[in-house]
Amino acid sequence: MKRKLWVGLASAAVAVFVGAYALSPVFAAHALIQAGKRGDAETLRRLVDFPAFRASLKDELNQVLAGEMRDQGGEAGEVLAGLGMLLAPALVSGAVDTLVTPEAVGQMVRSGQAPDPTDRQAPAKAQPKADGDDIHQAWGYRNLDTFAVTLTRKDRPDRRLALVMSRRGLFDWKLTGVDFQRDR
Repeated sequence: MKRKLWVGLASAAVAVFVGAYALSPVFAAHALIQAGKRGDAETLRRLVDFPAFRASLKDELNQVLAGEMRDQGGEAGEVLAGLGMLLAPALVSGAVDTLVTPEAVGQMVRSGQAPDPTDRQAPAKAQPKADGDDIHQAWGYRNLDTFAVTLTRKDRPDRRLALVMSRRGLFDWKLTGVDFQRDR
């Protein structure tokens, strides 16, 4: 009888550990989304690895700018596009280092979009509701140590913003990256 009790307790302990291990990114992502919606800068500071997040955002913005310059290039524009491709990383780096704050991360969560240097109409468009009702969230693992919350605005279903979280230890997760996803 004692053996069955110990086996049952051990099985329950393993089940609790596996459940906590598997659900820990969901709890961290939920905390990140709620802190972003509330504008809770202190919680966002705790949940975001800012150096890694800034590096990821720089990479994504540079890819977007390079793609736009390639698309707009022509014979006369090739020289200017080449010059722009040389200067863009420095400009993006300085802007990201200066502008990415807990408040900016909160705004990304509330609006469902990251800064888009190629979208010249963004300031003129209506901003989404502050409660985020018009933003669809899709949550899922990318691999065992990477979890993403993909935000899609209903007015821009072809553009998605994935907030990428990475495991830090067994149960701790931090926002470390961003992916811009566009349907072409």
